[in-house]
Amino acid sequence: MKICIIRTLAVIGTCLVAGTVKAADSYSPMTPELQQTTTESGWTFSFAPYFWAAGLSGEVAQFGLPAVDVDSSFGDIFDNLEFGAMAIGEARNGPYSIFADVMYTKISGQAGTPRGVLATDVELTSETFAGLLGAGYSIFESDTVQLDVVGGLRIWSVESELSFHGGLLDGRSRSDEATWVDGLAGVRGTYSLTPELYLTGWGLVGAGGADLDWDVAAAVGYRFMDSISMVAGYRALGVDYSDNGFVFDAVQQGPIMGLVVRF
Repeated sequence: MKICIIRTLAVIGTCLVAGTVKAADSYSPMTPELQQTTTESGWTFSFAPYFWAAGLSGEVAQFGLPAVDVDSSFGDIFDNLEFGAMAIGEARNGPYSIFADVMYTKISGQAGTPRGVLATDVELTSETFAGLLGAGYSIFESDTVQLDVVGGLRIWSVESELSFHGGLLDGRSRSDEATWVDGLAGVRGTYSLTPELYLTGWGLVGAGGADLDWDVAAAVGYRFMDSISMVAGYRALGVDYSDNGFVFDAVQQGPIMGLVVRF
C-alpha cells in the first residue's frame, strides 16, 4: 500500500488545530482590549470566530508506523478538510479576564493501493479537538498600552480511523487516538496607534502531557465601531508530544484573520 500517503493523511488529521489559537482581535484570549463598553456589573464580553491558514512541518507517527517528516502547506491540508470551526470567547472585569478558545476539525482522505490485494483503497478520517481555558491579569495599563499576564490549560484530543475497502481487508478498520493536557503561561499586549488602529501580540509557553507547547503571534487590528473589530496577522504554534508510538512534534504557522463582536 502507499504507506507514505496514509502517513501524510494521518498528519493532516492531527495537526490542523488550532488551535491554537487566537488572533481574533485585541479582545481575544491572547490580547487585551483598551477600549471597551462595560455592563452594569462591570463585565464586558466578546465572541470571535477566526480563520487560520496554517501549514505544518515536523515529525509525526500513528498506527504503529515509524515517524515521518512532514512539510505540508495550508493548501495541502485544505484539500482534505471536511469541517472546521474555531472561535474564542472572553469575559473581562477591570484587570481580570477569563477566556476560552475552542477548535475542531475533521479531515478525511482516500488513497488507492498499488496491487489491490490487501485492499483496493484506504480511507483515513481524523477528528481533532483543542480547547484552551485560562485567566489573565493586567499588570500595566495606560491610555495607549495594556499588558496582561495569562495562564491556562489546553486540552488536545486526536482520533484517527483507517478503513480498508476491497481486497483481503475489505470492511476492516483500525483506530488510533491520544488525549493530553498542557499548562501554559505568558503575556499578551496591545498598543494603540490611533483610536481605531492598534498593534497586538502574545506569547505562551508550557508543558504537561507534551514535552513542550508554545504559541506566539503578532497582528494589526482595526476598530470599525465600538462593537465590531477585525484583526489580521501571523501566528505560529508548536507542540512536542509522544506516547506509546503516537508522535506529534510539529510547528503550525500561517496568516490568521478574525472578526470580534463585543456585547
